[in-house]
Amino acid sequence: MNRDVYGEALYDYHAVGKLNEPLLLHSSYGDIEEMPIEVFFREEEDIPELEFIALSLCDGKVLDVGAGAGVHALYLQEKGFEVDAMEISETACKIMEKRGVNHVIHADFFQFSDKKYDTLLFLMNGIGIAETLDGFRNLLKHSKKLLTDKGQLIFDSSDISYLYEEYRIARPEHYFGEINFQYEYKGNLGQPFKWLYIDQQTLIKIAHEENWVVQVLFEDDNDQYLVRMEPRGDVSIEM
Repeated sequence: MNRDVYGEALYDYHAVGKLNEPLLLHSSYGDIEEMPIEVFFREEEDIPELEFIALSLCDGKVLDVGAGAGVHALYLQEKGFEVDAMEISETACKIMEKRGVNHVIHADFFQFSDKKYDTLLFLMNGIGIAETLDGFRNLLKHSKKLLTDKGQLIFDSSDISYLYEEYRIARPEHYFGEINFQYEYKGNLGQPFKWLYIDQQTLIKIAHEENWVVQVLFEDDNDQYLVRMEPRGDVSIEM
């Protein structure tokens, strides 16, 4: 049985407001980092500018994919939005319910097809669930099935090419933004998983090939950027 160590760490932090042991993240570029668990429990004043812009762009019925402990879902809910918070971690879902998120969905995004939304929101590099560039194409295809006629996709990602220089490691044969991760908490390792970070040029190329209109709306000082996309056909935002 694979342990949800990410969920266990969220549960402990939610219960006592701190972790006695850190949540660690092992990566394929060779580093072990401490995951700042408190980011999943931020208050409104701690939400960074990029995410505020993304939240301000939300429209209609929203699906918050990879909702974590519900930071963005709670913010939107308080602003009067109808928002569904989706998480693959059952423990995270229970935490969101305890924190007051009204509509929690325990599901795998790629297996979900029950509803349609005006906004699909993937923050904190939520499109990483695509795992690979081919997976990103699948994510775009599946997103079209979940969007209303005027629906939009909002997400952020990062160009992580700098990591290979910083850690002085050779670029892999596969796309450099396809990373392998594994959580560790209290000496227990979680299931290894892949995560995708995509640079802007590659994103725009794939999006156009998959027939989406792309707007890059914001870039910060950490190679992170915010994107709004619509399936091509609505010329109202064509650039």
